[in-house]
Amino acid sequence: MRVGILAPIAPKEIGGGYTFEQEIFHQLLELAPASKHEFVIFEGFRDAKNGATVPGFRSASLRRPLWDHFVLRKRKFFWEFKWIDSALKHEGIEFFLNTTFEAVTLTIPFSAIVWDLQHRLQPHFPEVSANGMWEHREEFYSQVLKRATFVIVGTEAGRQEVQRFYSVPDAKIRILPHPTPSFALDESAATPADLAKFKLPPDYVFYPAQFWSHKNHAAILRAVAHLKKIDNLRLPVVFTGSDQGNERNVRDLVDQLELHDQVFFLGHVSRQELRALYQSALCLCYVSFFGPENLPPLEAFGLGCPVIAADVPGASEQLGNAAIRVNPSNDLEIAKALKILSQDKTKRDELIRRGKERARRFTGADFAEELIALLDEFETIRRSWSADS
Repeated sequence: MRVGILAPIAPKEIGGGYTFEQEIFHQLLELAPASKHEFVIFEGFRDAKNGATVPGFRSASLRRPLWDHFVLRKRKFFWEFKWIDSALKHEGIEFFLNTTFEAVTLTIPFSAIVWDLQHRLQPHFPEVSANGMWEHREEFYSQVLKRATFVIVGTEAGRQEVQRFYSVPDAKIRILPHPTPSFALDESAATPADLAKFKLPPDYVFYPAQFWSHKNHAAILRAVAHLKKIDNLRLPVVFTGSDQGNERNVRDLVDQLELHDQVFFLGHVSRQELRALYQSALCLCYVSFFGPENLPPLEAFGLGCPVIAADVPGASEQLGNAAIRVNPSNDLEIAKALKILSQDKTKRDELIRRGKERARRFTGADFAEELIALLDEFETIRRSWSADS
């Protein structure tokens, strides 16, 4: 089949979304030449500044033409652009393989990836409900998931959510776990120079997460404040990630809890610095309320960083026995887990060993192989009609 894919569109500041998209895109291109399919890379979707010139692959533009801005017509769906379908048909695209949560077309056979449906499960968080976001997400998933040829989820919990909320037939849903990013499987050790500019104390609690309210930074701060007050245990905390509207609240809480000398805000960091931060941390404390999967625990696993993670639906599938799972709403439970890892070296070493094993269970190459297998499966159906139909 002639398969269309997008050049990565997520900016680095997005964090996990950027890492996931880059990983799958590049691993897919590594395996594509040995497959039965021809791939066309489309750049410029939603005006993304992405270069798509890849040796051995055809590139095409998916930038919205100027004339289309002046066309007055009623679209049934936000994603319905006639010029996109025309561009895909011009290239003879028979299947569009989405490697991100976006949807390019609803009329040409396509796959869809679902990261979460938290607007249905936890609509009280403003990032999935305010300013029309709930309606936007609901319209998107209602149309896209029902019309997709394949819906890709990461866990059984994710599969059940897709079925429950959107009545998607089970045969269309495929479980492909989040892959451990390649950079986290590079076991080369960090150097002191990688983190020198930050002047961090040793044995810090690390949390790489954008400042959304659902990321639950406050729980870590309250847990650390408890340990300081009750156990006289002073654990430094390092936050990385861009502000999505909630950083001011987190900084205010630092002031209220008098943790000024223990908490470090580093903002967006480079990939090399991120690796070093994992490798030098006491642990990763990933207490986001959202699931069913998250990338940072996998990154920590690969880089030898013990993991404390929120016990949300899907976490047991993704993390197994390689992490200490905690109730993200229970500050004392988080504090207890932090205390254990700060005092029990045997426990830390055991989690590191289990984490490294878990990290290699499913990689980007494995994910790409499964995507190509889906293309092989659908080709026997797609050959029933021409690309011009």
